[in-house]
Amino acid sequence: MKKLLIQACSLVIALSLTASGHDATPDQGGKFEAGKNTFLLNGEPYVIKAAELHYPRIPRPYWDNRIKMCKALGMNTICLYVFWNAHESEPDKFDFTGQNDLREFVKLCQANGMNVILRPGPYVCAEWEMGGLPWWLLKNKDVRLREDDPYFLDRVDRFQKAVADQVSDLTVGKGGPIIMVQVENEYGSYGINKPYVATIRDMLRKHFGNDVMLFQCDWASNFTDNGLDDLLWTMNFGTGADIDQQFARLKEMRPESPLMCSEYWSGWFDKWGAAHETRPAGKMIEGLDEMLSKGISFSLYMTHGGTNWGHWAGANSPGYAPDVTSYDYDAPINESGQPTQKYHALRRMFAKYDKKQAKIPNTIKPIEIPEFELTEAAPLFSNLPEPNTDHDIKSMEQYGQGFGSILYRTTLPELEDASLLTINEPHDYAQVFLDGKFIGSLDRRNNEKNIALPPCRPGAVLDILVEAMGRINFGRAIKDYKGITDNVCLTLEIGHRHFTCDLKEWEIFNLEDKPEFYGAARFVPAKSLSKDTSGRLPRGIYRGEFTLKKTSDTFLDMSAWGKGLVYVNGHPIGRFWEIGPQQSLYMPGCWLREGKNDIMVFDIIGPRSTRIAGLDKHVIDDLRVSRARTHRNEKDTLDLTLQEPQLSAAITTGNGWKKLILDTPATGRYVCMEFPASNDGQNIISIAEICLCDETGRQIPREKWNVIFADSEETEGNHTADKLFDLQESTYWSTEKDSNTTNHIVVDLGAVYKIGAVRLLPRMEPGAPGSPARIRMYISGKPMIHDKKNGPGIV
Repeated sequence: MKKLLIQACSLVIALSLTASGHDATPDQGGKFEAGKNTFLLNGEPYVIKAAELHYPRIPRPYWDNRIKMCKALGMNTICLYVFWNAHESEPDKFDFTGQNDLREFVKLCQANGMNVILRPGPYVCAEWEMGGLPWWLLKNKDVRLREDDPYFLDRVDRFQKAVADQVSDLTVGKGGPIIMVQVENEYGSYGINKPYVATIRDMLRKHFGNDVMLFQCDWASNFTDNGLDDLLWTMNFGTGADIDQQFARLKEMRPESPLMCSEYWSGWFDKWGAAHETRPAGKMIEGLDEMLSKGISFSLYMTHGGTNWGHWAGANSPGYAPDVTSYDYDAPINESGQPTQKYHALRRMFAKYDKKQAKIPNTIKPIEIPEFELTEAAPLFSNLPEPNTDHDIKSMEQYGQGFGSILYRTTLPELEDASLLTINEPHDYAQVFLDGKFIGSLDRRNNEKNIALPPCRPGAVLDILVEAMGRINFGRAIKDYKGITDNVCLTLEIGHRHFTCDLKEWEIFNLEDKPEFYGAARFVPAKSLSKDTSGRLPRGIYRGEFTLKKTSDTFLDMSAWGKGLVYVNGHPIGRFWEIGPQQSLYMPGCWLREGKNDIMVFDIIGPRSTRIAGLDKHVIDDLRVSRARTHRNEKDTLDLTLQEPQLSAAITTGNGWKKLILDTPATGRYVCMEFPASNDGQNIISIAEICLCDETGRQIPREKWNVIFADSEETEGNHTADKLFDLQESTYWSTEKDSNTTNHIVVDLGAVYKIGAVRLLPRMEPGAPGSPARIRMYISGKPMIHDKKNGPGIV
């Protein structure tokens, strides 16, 4: 018996050592540090193999399974963001419970023998609403986000303290699994401000102490702009990148520093109205294999993406490109937690470096659910709340609303003739009604602001319903107000003269994305409603029930619905939009019940049917848009007959940014770039990024840029011309294979600028495939596009 007790105690001790994720017991603490060309964990060389997981994107009951899936893949660390806006939805009201239980997630990682890299921002990007910053910061209209703004820094400090109160005792020095904490996030893509980055560093050091390593990440092209001498530097880059080239500058500056790719992008994110994104498994695995063979640490972003529940999906910029609900990311573990072909292929490669792989845990197989009907409806215009009144129009935030939709209402004078309504600016999807009749919609994705109004009686009611989609999460445009952000104008033609008036005296109806708002509506039988001439039922709230004998994961088929949000048993499942590419919503079985389940759908366009089924397969690659995916209409041709190039120059070979200076700065709004040949002799041109500089060398803002013409784009791999300035160095524009064109792109800069130089970045892969050999650039005040029907200059 004594021998059995000794064996049992030994087993308990061994399990505790394994669970700690390092060799020291929790009572003793441990040490993680940078050694000579390697990390050291308790004095021993250590290669970080991190899996990026985001706990708010995974149902809490599945956290343990997803961590085990990462361990079985071959990872030894979990890398995670902390989303500020998820934890502090109102100032000073912090929530670290339930789905937000950061401490429990970190402890689960430790229990599974996984270390943790904590990334508390305050900004995180992550295709998450406003990059993780809370919307209520925008109630202070003068706030300077991610800068030395006293109000912003005070709020950041409070948040960082709240995070540290949860997990600072779980750092490696105190016996916990947290080995590294990140300072800010990719700040070089936002600006150059070392004092600000240093302030964030000092906050984290104050709240987390000195026994945990702090680091900062950026791209190889900009990491020196904000790099602090006392922090570890890591690089972010994607599948296929030339790994030695990505670390070359860092190795020059710090020849003995450990190397780490803190985000190695396994796939990419999807946007509404664009094709589903995928990335090849082979290139990803080759890169990870190369890094492991050279002792380079990494974090695979994403190993499992999860879901942007409710209204949490963000949006990309330049322009406005809202992200879909699914954050599948083409990752090795798909949205519903299933191992993909990428997973198994990657696991086989990892086996070369670790023969003792953990067993793959069981997964939940999605099931079909028979079609059911939502039997009750609450038409939107019959269920408006009490309005606010205002002389001038204001954004959603100024009325204390963060998410959902907002209705602006005023009355019009008599309009004997048609007029033009201009909304400056509708954020993000506006629908216009006159005396209750739908006139048309304006989509921010397409930069739409104007709509024609028909003649109307005096006192006619003008309604503008605006749905707020995700706030921009990348670049300078993250200060992204919702609703109508400026004004509404009416332009009339009287006696061949145009008169514009600014509409005033508004009623404002706040339609917040809260289940309490939807549930309080007055419902009627859905079958009592009639469809309009387009075959749609009224805009509004629909609810129903469905009964299950057993529960499991499924995918709700939303293909018959218009545009809106779904709640099931009180859980916000996410956004849907008929344009795709996503047509179904992941429904975790852990949030379903045996017996009766409740569902509620808010549809701002109106469904064609009130029926929904549960599918056993996700539909995330069904794009249903009428306009072409390319940036060229069949009737449009490029007209350069009256143009002379302001720049004609050769471009050197190889990776890295190239800068070409105009002999004489030129002024214009439209820029045509011509690339007649590539350096590698192949009949394909590829470019990752382009930016323009003014005559002083300052970079011209790209937030308002728009491609209006491209005579060759490769659509199969999503290498369209808009990737030329999407602020993402791992994506790229590519011409079609064996293209016979001269490869032109025309960009509308959104305003007139004086241009002094162009900077161009080839692809990241070794040898920069498709790098152009020459550039000719034309700058004009006119679009340079010829419409066969209407003549030149029509876009």
